[in-house]
Amino acid sequence: MATVLLILPDFLLILAGFALRRLTPIGAGPWAGIEKLTYFVLFPALLFHANARARVDLSSAGPMLVAVVAGLAAGIVLGLLGKALFRPPDAVFGAGFQCAFRFNSYIGLALAGRLLGEPGIALMAIAIGVAVPIVNVASVWALARGRGRGTLYEIATNPLILSCVAGIAWSAAALPLPELAQVTLSRMGAAAIVLGLLAVGAALNPALDRAHAGFLGWILAVKLAAVPATVWALRALPGLTPEAFVVALVFAALPTASAAYILAVRLGGDGRTAATLVSYSVALGLVTLPFWLALARA
Repeated sequence: MATVLLILPDFLLILAGFALRRLTPIGAGPWAGIEKLTYFVLFPALLFHANARARVDLSSAGPMLVAVVAGLAAGIVLGLLGKALFRPPDAVFGAGFQCAFRFNSYIGLALAGRLLGEPGIALMAIAIGVAVPIVNVASVWALARGRGRGTLYEIATNPLILSCVAGIAWSAAALPLPELAQVTLSRMGAAAIVLGLLAVGAALNPALDRAHAGFLGWILAVKLAAVPATVWALRALPGLTPEAFVVALVFAALPTASAAYILAVRLGGDGRTAATLVSYSVALGLVTLPFWLALARA
């Protein structure tokens, strides 16, 4: 019950976004702009602030990153296996495949902050900084094979990657952050988490495509069970601290990201598949996240 109560406020914000879009005069209009504002401005500010203020020894964070990358690799391999098992059309596969390993950064950062405070946010930011290029390469490859230049361009210009790199570089150089910058970035970061969670709720789509239910179920099982189980199996990894293990397991157990829908639509994938998987992974996460969190803290 305690773990459910810990996570519940974030899911209530997601439900609030769902209700605001469908039950109020706000409607669907502003949410695309809110997503862009959060993705390109507020969220990068949060990541930069968390990394720039942190004095995290990257060598000591190494075991955590090994666990994080192992979880991502499990999601990628099992996602590919889903294509062989269920043989979905390419557009459905490309949209669904990415949902086997993409992660909802907003929920991850909110939980890391609740569990461990600023050190937790810093560790989660490092995990995100390493994972973002991996998931983008794999996702774009599946959705737009043969567009090598497009893939490289997206990675090189991704605001999440750039903000993480800039923050880590700032921290490594031991540069101070002026108080004005700290206050401004802190407020932008708080807004990023709230608006990000609301936007996730606004994007939810509970409609189920029965024709590809087997493939969708497989992807959900991979993301919410197999990926965190892979990280759980590495809990005895040498050098992995309890705090870092909690962050790695929470990261692995996160629902898939709403950005999966945006990328799928932009690159010609089946947007309905991505939206459905995002919706069900968030809903099921209310059960699976407390389960994995309880194991992490046991």
